[in-house]
Amino acid sequence: MPELHVEGRYLKDSHGHIVNLHGFAQTFSPWFNEQGSKWSNYDVQECLNYNKNIIDRIMDAGWKVNFVRQHMDPYWSSTPGCEGRYEGEECFNETRFRKYLDEVFVPMAEYAVSKGLYVVMRPPGVCPERIEIGGVYHEYLIKVWGIVAKHPDLKNNPHIMFELANEPINILGTDGTYGAGTQGHFDNLKTYFQEIVDTIRASADNILWVPGLGYQSLYSGYAVNPIEGENIGYAVHVYPGWFNSGQGYEPFQRGWNNQVQPVADFAPVIVTEMDWAPERHEKSWGKATTGTAGGDGFGANFKKITDDCGNVSWLLFTEPHLLADFGNPDAPADVVDFLNDPEACPWPIYHWYEDYAEEYDFEGVTDDYFTVSELYVEGGNEISVVTNSSKGVIINAVFADGHIENVSSIADVSLNKTGIVKFERGRIFALKDGQVEVDVTYTDSKGNKKQLTIHVSSTPFPLTDELFNPGIWENGTFNEDTKTLQTGPYGFGGWQYNGIDFSGYKYLVARLGSENNASADFRLFDGASYWGSPAIFPFNSNREVVLVLNDVVKEDGTPLNSEHIYIAGFWSNGSNPFVIDSVFVTNSNEYAPRGIYVNDFKLKKITTLDGLNYFAESGPSESQSLIVSGFKLDGDITITAPENFEISTDSIGDYVSNITLSDNEGTVDETIVFVRLKSGLEKGTYSGDIIVSSDGVASKRIALSGMVEYTTNVNSFAKADLNVISTRYFSITGQRVDNIENERGLFVKMNLMSDGSTQTSKIIRY
Repeated sequence: MPELHVEGRYLKDSHGHIVNLHGFAQTFSPWFNEQGSKWSNYDVQECLNYNKNIIDRIMDAGWKVNFVRQHMDPYWSSTPGCEGRYEGEECFNETRFRKYLDEVFVPMAEYAVSKGLYVVMRPPGVCPERIEIGGVYHEYLIKVWGIVAKHPDLKNNPHIMFELANEPINILGTDGTYGAGTQGHFDNLKTYFQEIVDTIRASADNILWVPGLGYQSLYSGYAVNPIEGENIGYAVHVYPGWFNSGQGYEPFQRGWNNQVQPVADFAPVIVTEMDWAPERHEKSWGKATTGTAGGDGFGANFKKITDDCGNVSWLLFTEPHLLADFGNPDAPADVVDFLNDPEACPWPIYHWYEDYAEEYDFEGVTDDYFTVSELYVEGGNEISVVTNSSKGVIINAVFADGHIENVSSIADVSLNKTGIVKFERGRIFALKDGQVEVDVTYTDSKGNKKQLTIHVSSTPFPLTDELFNPGIWENGTFNEDTKTLQTGPYGFGGWQYNGIDFSGYKYLVARLGSENNASADFRLFDGASYWGSPAIFPFNSNREVVLVLNDVVKEDGTPLNSEHIYIAGFWSNGSNPFVIDSVFVTNSNEYAPRGIYVNDFKLKKITTLDGLNYFAESGPSESQSLIVSGFKLDGDITITAPENFEISTDSIGDYVSNITLSDNEGTVDETIVFVRLKSGLEKGTYSGDIIVSSDGVASKRIALSGMVEYTTNVNSFAKADLNVISTRYFSITGQRVDNIENERGLFVKMNLMSDGSTQTSKIIRY
């Protein structure tokens, strides 16, 4: 058995060969050894006899396996009769664990190695539903692995690996909530397991397999904040229904790409639980069929996805005594039926393992194996990435002997622009819209270099087969070359996000490239479910719709929150195909529909301003602001303040009751208007509407409210420390100035503060 190590995204042997392991699992407890029918009463010798015999029978049955996952079951380490949580920490007895580590777990690991099997050791029990850094279960895992890592027969053993925990579900995140769905949860998960890794590394360098959240199904956050150190991989569980696997190949592949591929881009993956069978057998955890690779079913698609990934080891989680009966005609009839059903997992996997075994060559290699001859990007050098998301890039190195390796995670890269994308660990992180040239250099172990250049486009709406999903609802088709979409009947195709933020843009423009003969419309969803309420924009007989993002109302009558859009795309009745010309977001006012706009400093529509208060004899109130603009107008904009309020385009200048903003060929540029409650008013509450109007378009009304209070012995309300969120600049007459660094003169500086208020001051630029 060659020694194994992690190199980039692969497990490799001592000769440099890529190795993917295939095996089975064992649990050392009476119940999981045929429901207590074979041994009991902490009988060490009978446990060893039974489980060693299972390994022998599996090998004798012809299974071409090369690893086993062994569970150090809490049957041995829990205090007998303990009424606490059996699955780990509450009933854990360190003395018993040390005793049976020596008497059961180490002997079984050594026996497996003697039979040519690498071993993955799993800690006793399973994670509780909620874990947290420094919690009881965390301390328990640190203790267990501290003991195991120091064991003289286990530490630094190149044939024995450690899986750090079983099925974490939710963790206490950085925001103080338990969950599994945000980067804050993954950031704490990284810290959680990093402490365990560091504990092991103080004693041992064994290969470590790190679990994710959601019962070991969620990993994307590790791409942003990975576990640090050498010989690190990630342990995944896959069952029918997980990763959209019950819906055919394409959804299964997308689910894998979203949750597992982000770590498979830079580290090896091992699937430590997986099986399937038709439900009638009642002999598998997962209920599904083998199906056809690229079509329906689970098993064949699982194999295709993991084979295509290239660095995934995996096992069959079916009970090992059943595997031991493979080919045994004298086994019970129901077992023979299960083992010989091609739609259940044992039959196809037995033969797949035979095929895998023929692929491995553990002999030495020639220099050609290490000499790079070519470098290329799978799928081409033009890459599109959805803005605010990430995407794996497959950079393949072809070696002189003909074999190919994905070297994306270890190649050197340089970018011609910063701030648009990051390229780390074989993955592109798109930070904002734009285009970047990425120069890639790979140097082989002999010092030979190959180079190439990738062109990366970051956009929220890529029209590519890979990133445009024509079947978000109902099965549709999309042709990347012609940009033609045909949805299913009353179907929907488009893009799905993890909450992309469009709030920094004024407009979204969607254009068709052909006639609309399918009643098509464009839709946005600010929730993750397609069955939520969308904002709907029919094309009718037009080829373009323009959405004013801060003024969009959903079908249920509530405003769209453009700070987190989850789904965008096209609905149609499915009767005819249509061409998509383009979809984009922009701040260019050439796309502004005719009308008046009244926004806040963050481009959000303003309908109310309140809190215009002061104490008697100390007025006026502090000013608040709104930004007024207009497009395609027939004349000037007039702004009229209600009684008891006053307005100005200069926060420290004269305040009046009426302001006129002059148009320039139908356009009034963004102009800041300050509003305050007049001084000298009696105690009481005041309200009224500012009217913003122009000929031929709908007026805007902004409701104002304020209060005059008598002073008391209590000073005015204390305010929390404020931070500046963003800054804008305006001319002294109120026009927006975008490139202040290129301007000279007197300007108004406006800071948006962390409590939503604004602070203004005059500045002089020389």
